[in-house]
Amino acid sequence: MASWVLKAMDLACQKAQRTLFEGVSFSVAAGSWLHIEGDNGCGKTSLLRIVCGLAPAAQGQVHWPKAPVGSSPDASFCRPDRSVLHYIGHALGLKPDLTACENLCLDAQVSGLSLSRAQALQALQAQGLTSRAHLPVRVLSQGQRQGVALARLRTSPAPLWVLDEPLVGLDAQATATARALLQEHVNQGGAIVMTSHHDVQLQGPGARLRLGGGTRSA
Repeated sequence: MASWVLKAMDLACQKAQRTLFEGVSFSVAAGSWLHIEGDNGCGKTSLLRIVCGLAPAAQGQVHWPKAPVGSSPDASFCRPDRSVLHYIGHALGLKPDLTACENLCLDAQVSGLSLSRAQALQALQAQGLTSRAHLPVRVLSQGQRQGVALARLRTSPAPLWVLDEPLVGLDAQATATARALLQEHVNQGGAIVMTSHHDVQLQGPGARLRLGGGTRSA
């Protein structure tokens, strides 16, 4: 069995005939994390989408222990399911007219996972959202919506979390809760690839990758 859960090899990304990045390679092992840094517009979100198989790379490949994600726009992408990877992007993927609790249950159902209402409420409680659990997501603040999205991680079996700015919009208490959640995942042998303008400060094996720069150990 491979000791790594994700490996990227010589990735490049182009948008509107402009190269955002090229020659990006890294591997992420179980029980470790990778923090992707860089200025706005450098391709951080594009890199995460390539990693998840949601967008093609102009060059290079992403490898999982069982199958690669193709680099050609015509390739048949290998998109790992929720048992392998959990992705939270900027859009969060929440249904605005459903309650926070309903969103967690629906997300699990779509992913083929079993989640009871009690388990969903427990996950929201852990995020400090007990009083918001039965409110439509459309009435929640940005930080509260982010908290709902992070609550889904608490019910996910995926060993790899790919997170685009997971701390955005959170107040100090919610930020501390989110950091503890990420740290617990790494401590239990999970892996995280994330972008963040915050200094997340996770303990354990980790690295920082600056697009346009290089990879350095944290």
